[in-house]
Amino acid sequence: MIVIVLENAPPRLRGRLSLWLTEIRAGTFVGTYGRRQRERFWSDITALIGRKGSAVMAWSTTATESGYDFLVTGDDRRVPVLLDGFALVRFAPREEAPA
Repeated sequence: MIVIVLENAPPRLRGRLSLWLTEIRAGTFVGTYGRRQRERFWSDITALIGRKGSAVMAWSTTATESGYDFLVTGDDRRVPVLLDGFALVRFAPREEAPA
């Protein structure tokens, strides 16, 4: 299973993903595809997300202890970190605006 969550994504990207996946909520897509199609989705996402958008794609896998893996792209405070073979998420500090 694949889950993709988009934030501030252009309509063109949402439209492209909706051809193959079900949009169960605004910007949240699910489907069941293999590695090849998942890589194609990620290629489209990184090419079309834009400067202000962000995306995360998670999928089930037997290659990790947790049973899933994920990729992120775009402007977001959540940063993936590998710790002892587990993928965790940490929050980057907030950027303060210059005074």
